[in-house]
Amino acid sequence: MRLHRRFLRIDIGVVLAVAAATVALGVLDSGSAKVGAVVSVDPSASGPVIPRGFLGLSLEYNSIEPYAGVDPSAVNPVFVQLIRNLTPGQQPVLRIGGDTTDSTWWPVPGLARPPGVTYNLTAQWLQVTHTLVAALHARVIAGVNLEADSQALAAAEAQALLGGIGRQYVEALELGNEAALYNVFTWYRTRAGRRVTGRGPGYTFSAFVRDFSRIAAALPNVPLAGPALNDSGWISHLAEFLAAEPRVRIVTVHRYPLQLCFLQKGSPLFPTLSHLLSRHASAGLVRRLAPSIAVAQARGLPLRLDEVNTVACGADIPVSRSFAAALWSLDVLFELARAGVAGVNFHTFPRAGYNLFSFTQSGGRWSGSVAPGYYGMLMFAEAVPEGARLVAASGSQPRWLRSWATRSRAGTIRVVLINTSSADQLVAVALKGMSAKATLVRLTAPSLDASAGISLAGRSFDSPTTTGRLAGHFERFEVSRSGGRYLVPMPPYSAALMTVR
Repeated sequence: MRLHRRFLRIDIGVVLAVAAATVALGVLDSGSAKVGAVVSVDPSASGPVIPRGFLGLSLEYNSIEPYAGVDPSAVNPVFVQLIRNLTPGQQPVLRIGGDTTDSTWWPVPGLARPPGVTYNLTAQWLQVTHTLVAALHARVIAGVNLEADSQALAAAEAQALLGGIGRQYVEALELGNEAALYNVFTWYRTRAGRRVTGRGPGYTFSAFVRDFSRIAAALPNVPLAGPALNDSGWISHLAEFLAAEPRVRIVTVHRYPLQLCFLQKGSPLFPTLSHLLSRHASAGLVRRLAPSIAVAQARGLPLRLDEVNTVACGADIPVSRSFAAALWSLDVLFELARAGVAGVNFHTFPRAGYNLFSFTQSGGRWSGSVAPGYYGMLMFAEAVPEGARLVAASGSQPRWLRSWATRSRAGTIRVVLINTSSADQLVAVALKGMSAKATLVRLTAPSLDASAGISLAGRSFDSPTTTGRLAGHFERFEVSRSGGRYLVPMPPYSAALMTVR
């Protein structure tokens, strides 16, 4: 996410360790409630396998040490576990970049530091990042400075990243960050306070392609990622960019459903809880990606949404750190998977309004807190085990309902239901050709705007957590059946995961 350079930004091995938890198995009581929606699931109508490492994180360069620590021999184990939770049994994909892509360098003897560069990579940073990545067996997309417009700077930075992190872990180098805004936002200010942008007012897409090609020519011979553009007019030229850049092997784009800059409060893009839960913020976001996905697929390339979160261009904590963010993240991940996106990286850094984590260290012991949005990501990870495929879920679905289904390699069906309304609802789920017993876990909170008290299967992260694992008694319920359909009562503003084996 690109912000004004002087804008102050405010601030599972275990996945739901069921076997080790105390299981409270009850029976859902649907009473005499009227069915408000019917969802039909056909397990035989499944799509392609959701890619390994589909769900990942995007981190700013200057957030690695606040999250992971400064001691390469003792990287924050809570942070490591929280990342593992999202891709159990898989290699997570970490993108390191964002705004700091174009304000970072590896100091080069004899090369003056460009005035827009404010963050120095160090041997310690490289060692910490290497330890973190190695512990996770992660794949890394690493940003390289384009805005400085220096082959020497970019080449030195790339060599340092490959050598320090480990070439075996770096899947691609991502050159630049949201270059369409290089002539809009301030890169630095002179001593007299004059605002200087990274490029002049006439900077065009063609000029960007020329810059990209010239700087890329100086980089080591490894795959590139790009164009790292946001939702701008330039993205309509994606085919032209890819034709000019055969070394780009991962297509990367950025999206945020809401934003603070340049908008009136009445805009559907302005940050509110209802706007975040609207279909515009999930299905609408994905529709805008569809042309880019088609271009990438036509060239046989994966498209990765390697930067996404709730609100761009500023901090809106009441929306971004609300339970609405959990329901949105769960829904939009399924929308993106259905659209054919190869992976998604949720952006986070310590001072962000949408920051997912905060950590402290005392006496050598780490502890952390977890934002609501992470719970939605975690339910997605539980619903989409490695090798799972999306399954068609259709029926009479009112606007308040979101429904998704997956089939695992073992044939287990998982159905996710999201109630975005303020009323209790009863959903009937029909599974074609299946009548096995079903169980259900819930994702709930005290209210839609709650920032605490979130519960997944009756469990939460201790505040603070010293393990990065959910704590408390695991709660699941047996789902009743009537007329060949499973009946699922849905509390207001909640999600449920039903499992049928």
